[in-house]
Amino acid sequence: MQKMTPLICRLFQSAAVCFLLGAMTARSAAAASLQCQVTYAGSTQIVVADPVTEPYPVPSVDIGGRFRFKPVVVGTAAQTARVLIYAYEMDADQARLIHQAKYLPPFHTGNLTGKHYLYAGPLERELSYVCEWGGGQP
Repeated sequence: MQKMTPLICRLFQSAAVCFLLGAMTARSAAAASLQCQVTYAGSTQIVVADPVTEPYPVPSVDIGGRFRFKPVVVGTAAQTARVLIYAYEMDADQARLIHQAKYLPPFHTGNLTGKHYLYAGPLERELSYVCEWGGGQP
């Protein structure tokens, strides 16, 4: 998009179009993104967390009916305050917290968490995850 912006500006010769394209490019470059690969029973799911100002209403994601996974990016697209990651074991009647992690800025693009292996339940079922930080300013 950044390489196309000057070309599009020259084609349209419009200051308004150039301003809007520049703003969109700058916003997309600064937007925070967290992408987690969560694996259970040989199946991997991608869980993406967008920035939120209030972490409590963020829903957890079902992982194979045995676990729930909840990554949370607290802040705005331009400024991230913290990243929170929760994992729960699902029982017949409740979810039990088995893992909680907190990451504070500054963040660097790439691997944020390292690979985590979690074991829970009477059969010690294994859940693993790794999260990548894709951008945004701390």
